[in-house]
Amino acid sequence: MIERLRALTAGAALLALAGPACAQDVKIGALFEVTGPIANFIPPLLDSVKLAVDQVNAGGGILGGKLAYVVADTQGSPQGAIDAATKLVNVEGVAAIVGALTSGGTITAAQSVAIPAGILMISPTATAPSITDLADNDFVFRLVPSDAYQGLVLAKLLLEQGFSRVALTYANNDYAVGIAETFREAYKALGGELTADQVHEEKKTSYRAELATLAQGDPQALVLIAYAGDSGVTIIRQALEAGLFTQFIGTDGLRDNLLIEQIGADNLGPIFFTSPSSPPGTTAGEKFTKAYAAAFGGTEGKLFVQQVYDATFLTALAIQAAGSTDRTAIRDALRKVANAPGKVIEPGEWAEALAALAAGEDIQYQGASGPIEFDEKGDVPGVIGHFVIADGAYKEVGLVEP
Repeated sequence: MIERLRALTAGAALLALAGPACAQDVKIGALFEVTGPIANFIPPLLDSVKLAVDQVNAGGGILGGKLAYVVADTQGSPQGAIDAATKLVNVEGVAAIVGALTSGGTITAAQSVAIPAGILMISPTATAPSITDLADNDFVFRLVPSDAYQGLVLAKLLLEQGFSRVALTYANNDYAVGIAETFREAYKALGGELTADQVHEEKKTSYRAELATLAQGDPQALVLIAYAGDSGVTIIRQALEAGLFTQFIGTDGLRDNLLIEQIGADNLGPIFFTSPSSPPGTTAGEKFTKAYAAAFGGTEGKLFVQQVYDATFLTALAIQAAGSTDRTAIRDALRKVANAPGKVIEPGEWAEALAALAAGEDIQYQGASGPIEFDEKGDVPGVIGHFVIADGAYKEVGLVEP
């Protein structure tokens, strides 16, 4: 895994930096957590970026030149996000940024770099409710629903599954705190009881004292909102070792292959998750899945590959529609190529988009992750899926409506 990650990152950098670029070539940044708590997610996501970039170049290029991308590693930390974004903007001179992936990285990079510099950021995965109300001058967008929505969906799913008494623990970060706040309010309002409600710090070697407290009050399950690589794996392992919990419920940050690899699917038993997902059966989704599978293998179990692809393709569409790499013009073009009305453009249809834009037509991108209609805050409605572990892998068993 590490070797493949290094190869992908190096390949991306070489693609962007090999030789002197033509004046018309365009670079975009991929502000990703290549190392850190979600590093396990990254290789398939880089594949999605590469797929979109390759399709743009094969379909006629961008602004008369080629599209390239530069990967910058946030290292999964706030300062790392600032440093990586600064390099993309001030050293690499990218026209726009895809990322960051975590909520904390997105917020810090946006506030410290992207907003002051006036450069578009599209996060494929950041879910913290606080992103909605950032004073961002309309430069920050995302392609997943806010955790204000996921928290409500999580509460509803728990009660539908018969869990009316649960203990809650959540990591002390923007992502987990945001979901916990909305989940807590919704769960109680719908009649659920929290037998324990506890924030925890990340990256500790032992959570045994916290788990002993969480197990009091006879809860039916432990609701764990955290990244698997930061605290999730350790908490579940120690809960199982002490015989304190056998039923766990998580969100997308926990739905990491690292969890299965280190705990084992059989040991995780009836665990289930909520996670942003994509509507099934769309032609846009099918086109992406076919293209991704042909280039990199299937999409099964690869979290957020659709959203990352869409963010990259949309960024390219906005640049082409803007007619230049002027950063404000790119921002202003984004809703015009995403929102209705207009000629429908689906994944891979770059040549069709070029022709429509050249003819002065309006276009609307229908994404692999679903229709993308940005509201005035840069948010999208999105959908939330219900996931379980089956045959040693994550499996979506339905969508959850609030």
